[in-house]
Amino acid sequence: MAYEYNEEWVPQTRLGKLVFDGQVTSMDEAMDSGLPIRESKIVDLLLPELEDEVLDINMVQRMTDSGRRVKFRATVIVGNGDGFVGLGQAKDVQVGPAIRKAIDNAKINITRIKRGCGSWECGCGLPHTVPSEVNGKAGSVTVVLKPAPRGLGLAAGGTARKVLEKAGVKDVWTRTEGQTRTTLNFAKATYNALMNTGTVRRPIVFDETEA
Repeated sequence: MAYEYNEEWVPQTRLGKLVFDGQVTSMDEAMDSGLPIRESKIVDLLLPELEDEVLDINMVQRMTDSGRRVKFRATVIVGNGDGFVGLGQAKDVQVGPAIRKAIDNAKINITRIKRGCGSWECGCGLPHTVPSEVNGKAGSVTVVLKPAPRGLGLAAGGTARKVLEKAGVKDVWTRTEGQTRTTLNFAKATYNALMNTGTVRRPIVFDETEA
């Protein structure tokens, strides 16, 4: 059954057309199709419960022939709290448009992570933590995620905690190295670690174009 829309949407990609026609009706089906997600509307329709959170707003300056140009760079995390998470960033001369672009990029970067009960201290069999130790790196920051027993919670710093919560990881041990005060790299390293849980990966799109 095809979807009904509150606003006009003309899909431009093969996957978008399959979703529009009702041939793909879940994000799992979209991931399993092997087709890239290049339209944020696909995620809006297949994951209506998706939530977003701004991780960082940073002002960046660039000298040009016409003088100094100032833009805002937004970093955003999106997730449904149940195995799907995406990270995106974008720049714009205004904060609002930068955030909206970053949200769209995060949706396009959506990935399906693998969860399990990987802690020898637990054995409950529920998908509450990472299935095994994984690590991710971005810049100088390295994040290691280790399986934790159910009920422990997220033993993680603020930025990593937000990423893990959006992904639906309930319990985990973490170890970090490098300049974790750099929010962008901390978020990317955590996200990359989640991608290494052995799931379908999508190309990461970070908008660095001029507005």
